[in-house]
Amino acid sequence: MSNDNNPEIVKDASMLKQKAMIAGNYEKLTNAKELGLKTTSTFVPGNVNELIQCFDMVNNLPEINALGNAMRKQSGAMITDAEKMGHSEDVCTYVKADIGMMAKGNLAPNGKPMPNPDMLMLSYTGCYTFLKWFELLREQYKCPTVMLHVPYQGDGKGEVTKSMRDYVVKQLKEEVIPTMEKISSVKFDIDKLREMMVRSAKAEDDLVWVLQTAKNKPTPIDGYFGAVYYIGPIFSAFRGTEDAVEYYQLLRQEIKERLDKGMGPLTPDGELKEEKYRLVVEGPPNWTNFREFWKMFYEEGAVCVASSYSKVGGVYDYDGFRHDPQNPLESIADYCLGCYTNRNLPERTKMMADLIEDYQADGLLINSIKSCNSFAAGELLMLREVENLSGKPGAFIETDLVDPRYFSPANVKNRLESYFQMIEQKRQAA
Repeated sequence: MSNDNNPEIVKDASMLKQKAMIAGNYEKLTNAKELGLKTTSTFVPGNVNELIQCFDMVNNLPEINALGNAMRKQSGAMITDAEKMGHSEDVCTYVKADIGMMAKGNLAPNGKPMPNPDMLMLSYTGCYTFLKWFELLREQYKCPTVMLHVPYQGDGKGEVTKSMRDYVVKQLKEEVIPTMEKISSVKFDIDKLREMMVRSAKAEDDLVWVLQTAKNKPTPIDGYFGAVYYIGPIFSAFRGTEDAVEYYQLLRQEIKERLDKGMGPLTPDGELKEEKYRLVVEGPPNWTNFREFWKMFYEEGAVCVASSYSKVGGVYDYDGFRHDPQNPLESIADYCLGCYTNRNLPERTKMMADLIEDYQADGLLINSIKSCNSFAAGELLMLREVENLSGKPGAFIETDLVDPRYFSPANVKNRLESYFQMIEQKRQAA
């Protein structure tokens, strides 16, 4: 959440730590060949970061590259280039931003070119676009691709069965690990994996503590815009590392201090002084106009106390999952099976209704992403059902992930203002 013009935000030790971690990972990526390191590309939901690190490989995440380019106002031209190459307007804009990034030299934020990956690690957790995305990357890079197929929880019960878990573990043992051993020339060490999972669980405990402070009034955090920064290390290349443990310890200390002082969440313009509306948000943020989008909320005194996006890389704070060093491969399977994108619509709907109650929110706001069917499918049905379950009003806005053409500030602002008025009317009627 760093803002070079706002010293109050820059001085946070956790933020400085995170910036250094991200910069260091990009340096390792872009210098991998000189350092003798192998690289792999994978996705955020269901990523097997601990396993990747067991083989001393450097993790690259195309989604993170795309959203980073969007926040730096570079994704629009990349998407246009991809469409000129024949990619449809309806294709996920993460994919087009990635394809366009490659066409522009595939430069990392440090200005150095990304290396071609030595392996594509496709952990399939509910988003079918990932399949087509990695097909395109496989054609581009001609490198080995390993797929971890994760059964979708489509029966409406939300149960992970033994057969589902065993199916994922079998793939890990017979396909994923042998491929990683061959590419990295490193022998699999299950004790090393156990050690990483001890660190993962520590970081997950601290992250959950931070996210659940939003149950307080006022909340010391924003569980959507602010949580974007909090979830960064654990959802990307750092889960299982000592760096992640240290980051979340720092973050927890900082948030505890805010909580003890009764302070509101930090925004790009400083502390939110008056909390008027508490929202639960479904759907990813808009990245091209992230600050402008966030400002529409905090200028009205609206804070997001919980969100589905803060669970896209792991549902730790809702059903208590932690990586388990005693059962490392089974733990990886349970993690992938429980990802938010791998849960069916009834499960997601119940989760949103539960969050409204647990966090004493005024209602559900859905940010429907134009090019993301994984989130957008069924959201209107979810909205109506959550309204019925919670008795609280809902609202629906539309933007996109990284395509600036689909962010209409006036339209979004008008809908938000109407929603806040609706909440006020509901309060007065009650």
